[in-house]
Amino acid sequence: MDPLEGETSSASIEYEPVSVKDVLVEMKDTAELLIDLSYSAVLHRSEELATEVLRLEERMDVLEMRARMSLLMAARKPADAEQLAPVLGIVGAADEISDAAGDIAKIVLEDMGLPEAMRAALPDAAEALLRGVVAADSPYAGRTLQEIDLESETGVRAIALRRGNEWLLNPGPTTRIEADDVAFLRGPESAIGDVCETLTGEVYEAPTVESPDIDDLERAVDTIIHMKDFSELAVDLAYSSVLFDSEELAEEVRNLEVEVDAMQSRFEAWTLRAAADATDPVVLRGLIQLGSSTERISDTAIEISEGVLRDIDVHPVVQLAVQESDEIIARIPVERDSDLDGTAVTEGVPDADSTMSVIAIRRPDEGWLLVADADAELRGGDVLIAKGTRTAAAAFRDLASA
Repeated sequence: MDPLEGETSSASIEYEPVSVKDVLVEMKDTAELLIDLSYSAVLHRSEELATEVLRLEERMDVLEMRARMSLLMAARKPADAEQLAPVLGIVGAADEISDAAGDIAKIVLEDMGLPEAMRAALPDAAEALLRGVVAADSPYAGRTLQEIDLESETGVRAIALRRGNEWLLNPGPTTRIEADDVAFLRGPESAIGDVCETLTGEVYEAPTVESPDIDDLERAVDTIIHMKDFSELAVDLAYSSVLFDSEELAEEVRNLEVEVDAMQSRFEAWTLRAAADATDPVVLRGLIQLGSSTERISDTAIEISEGVLRDIDVHPVVQLAVQESDEIIARIPVERDSDLDGTAVTEGVPDADSTMSVIAIRRPDEGWLLVADADAELRGGDVLIAKGTRTAAAAFRDLASA
């Protein structure tokens, strides 16, 4: 049965005066959540998470149509059309990410099959993600996130809530959790179980994994994990290139896209070799679709940054949309002899008085280093790509300055 049977997927959409900025913010946040949920659905073999991806995909279709209507209304002269054309590219890119995430979810829903090696690799690539329905007698029900103080107490954070058909993305301190809400929480595996039981009254079952026994399959899985990380980084950098109107960042997006293309070629070769030794090659079908969808996500980053690459002035509505997103990506050069020069970074967390997470480091002599792949020590001359709140980013810049 269709997991969304009974829900309207083709309801008519009429123009209504809405802020393009607000729609773009919601599209960006929705796209990021879609990527997160789709890969977690694969990890946990979770039809519930996969179904939530399809719900969000339908929501993205509505947002895309509303954004296009509003942009058409905003173009009144040739100069407007020139500045708004790249915005249409950003709108289309977010929808393309949504479609790719939907295809990843269908790997689970259509039972295409994935090797157990995939489950063994993904826990190293992401924290645990929990989808749970808030029980009526949960201690969290009827309280705000600030009152619960969940992240400080457990390290687990709420990344979204669904209340019926309404989505609450990036919930803040004043957001109240209600009984029957569908909550999406992310955090360390060691803490997520207790939070799950408190939230839902049910025991959390961690996924079991097996080590791969085919070398080429292990290489293929390692490659797809790198493709995922590079694709997500490319999308983040693309939005940052728009925010800073940075041609340098936009060029790095292009370089990352070329790297992901090369990875996909190697991934396909290793997957085909693994098929010759696999007991049941059909289980690799889902892995192939995962590779194709991941590469599509990296392609969308070029569409987001295309206006910057073509030296078209960034339309103010785009800058406002990126700037007002709850979590930002910051590009921060580390000056020599600054407080960050020589600072250790472990699993993305710098040994400094900061809540920023370091995603990647660009070194003049080494290129890009994904911090998730290895611990590192910051050096003067490094350019950091870091994620966090706007306030935290400002303080982190001060630490990076001599």
